[in-house]
Amino acid sequence: MENKADLTPKQIVEQLDQYIIGQTNAKRAVAVALRNRTRRLKLSEDIRDEIAPKNILMIGPTGCGKTEIARRLAKLCNAPFLKIEATKYTEVGYVGRDVESMIRDLMAVGYKDVKAEMEEELREKSVSIVEEKLLDLLLPGSGKKEERPSENKDVIVLGDNNSVQNPEISTREKFREMLREGKLEDREVEVTVSRNLNGPSMEIITGGSLDDLQSSMQSIVGMMQGGRSKKRSVTIKEARKILTEETLDGLVDNDKVCEIAKQRVENSGIIFIDEIDKIAVRGQNSGNDVSREGVQRDILPIVEGSNVNTKFGVINTTHILFIAAGAFSVSAPSDLIPELQGRFPLRVELESLHKEDFKRILTEPKNSLIMQYSSLLSTENVTLNITEDAIDRMSEIAEEVNGKAENIGARRLHTIMEKVLDEINFTADEHSGETITIDAEYVNNSLKDIVQSQDLSRYIL
Repeated sequence: MENKADLTPKQIVEQLDQYIIGQTNAKRAVAVALRNRTRRLKLSEDIRDEIAPKNILMIGPTGCGKTEIARRLAKLCNAPFLKIEATKYTEVGYVGRDVESMIRDLMAVGYKDVKAEMEEELREKSVSIVEEKLLDLLLPGSGKKEERPSENKDVIVLGDNNSVQNPEISTREKFREMLREGKLEDREVEVTVSRNLNGPSMEIITGGSLDDLQSSMQSIVGMMQGGRSKKRSVTIKEARKILTEETLDGLVDNDKVCEIAKQRVENSGIIFIDEIDKIAVRGQNSGNDVSREGVQRDILPIVEGSNVNTKFGVINTTHILFIAAGAFSVSAPSDLIPELQGRFPLRVELESLHKEDFKRILTEPKNSLIMQYSSLLSTENVTLNITEDAIDRMSEIAEEVNGKAENIGARRLHTIMEKVLDEINFTADEHSGETITIDAEYVNNSLKDIVQSQDLSRYIL
């Protein structure tokens, strides 16, 4: 299996091409940024700390693939990834979240990912432990006797290497066999469910943030209430899930999870700041513009590199990669404060999508739109056959409506597909076993009234 950490920029672009159509310049920029992180980790420690990631500013209309590029990039390198909107933050003194919370959120994502990986590694080990717990629930008290199978009172020797086990042990083994064969899945048992709060419990009040303070208070209240445990009557199938979760939680070393997650976030973390154009200040300051500039000044030290207190420990943001994006239809990148502009040295302009791009988006990517709708209808035993001329016509309409109304990029295709397949989706159960063909004429009939009226197309498509 190919190690994704060693992918070359060309291979990274090829991987992104499977999901995102066009936007070659943006893909090349993020591919190089990702490769440079791998290169940095191979350097000696003295120079490694000096090399900061080259943050990227993506400029382009909505729906052209900015967010998808960042998301796919993070999945590709298995890096902690967080998408946030710049508009949800305000400077200190205004109502809203403080910008440091983005780092706390990223660390929470990193912690969750690492814990899930460790649990997956330990899952096989947990199977036998969970099995014993289930048998204890089915046969209370039988487990203790099973621990002493060699004592005379538990085994009766009959000769010829035959023996009769203590009846309780024999019953437990019968139940074990039935459990493994799935014969007891619907039997109800009573389990004690404890509500554990994820993450370290008592390092929190040092965090200096309202989010961390709330988390710590919840943790303290939970401990005072005995972990909020309660008894529930559930089936064996449900009990297995509950006990597996509980067992894995006990097997995982939280300190080790914290350590690995911290290292991964600091060296590989990616934060995608969307709608950064909405906090750009145009012309003279007035009204909310004061707060917008304040948000920029608060974001600046995070992007430059600073230490942020979280409930998992102190996180240094120097080597986190920041990708900012915005349409900049009203403002321009030059409307951002100069210091922040300087922290996003790579500028990439994404192109608007046209008819040929829409055609490729409908058919080429993994899990393309057409594949998604075909798969949904296949659950009703309906086969969808969308012809080439239908794809042409839908792509043409998408380009036309984007040109006349707001340009929302590939998202326009979702609206058009929903309108075209509206009747089929509604009556799919009546067409079980049928193959329904969608051609250009069908598309025209479905959208005829809407496309002919500019007012309707503006509001409906």
